Amino acid sequence: MDLPQWYALVVRHQHERRLEPALREKNLETLVPLYRTLRAWSDRTKQVELPLFAGYVFCRFAYAERVPVLNTPGVRKIVQFGGTPVPVEPDEVTQIRIVMQSRLPVSPWPYLKPGDLVRVDRGPLSGVTGTLLREKHALRLVIGVEMLQRSIAVELDPDMIVPLRALRGVVR
Repeated sequence: MDLPQWYALVVRHQHERRLEPALREKNLETLVPLYRTLRAWSDRTKQVELPLFAGYVFCRFAYAERVPVLNTPGVRKIVQFGGTPVPVEPDEVTQIRIVMQSRLPVSPWPYLKPGDLVRVDRGPLSGVTGTLLREKHALRLVIGVEMLQRSIAVELDPDMIVPLRALRGVVR
């Protein structure tokens, strides 16, 4: 039996938000995480909500039942490697959801290769792991979706995190 799994769908430009209700009408679970940012036009500046993973929508379905998903207007294809669709790791989807529920400032981030791995020990992100990034006067936790080679970053306080190597007893 083909169990439902999370897949990343490649979608038409700026169709992420439109696809969410269309897929939900088909009784499919979706995830379209959004972030707020300021956009400047010639006459004004406005706060807008944009998708964290531009060009992608996460959707949970059994691969055998993919036809209604692929027939949804705006869906281009399922992310594949070597011609084979690959599900997104469930832990990555869970961590994205935890970040979104935390209401902490979040933004898209260039994908990073593993660096300083940390786990959040306190606060609304407790238990989430990711790569620590230092920026001027801020710390960010970068969480990646490996198969998409995309990441998101969330601001943290330094007292919220514990290095994973310290937890594993590894000394550098």
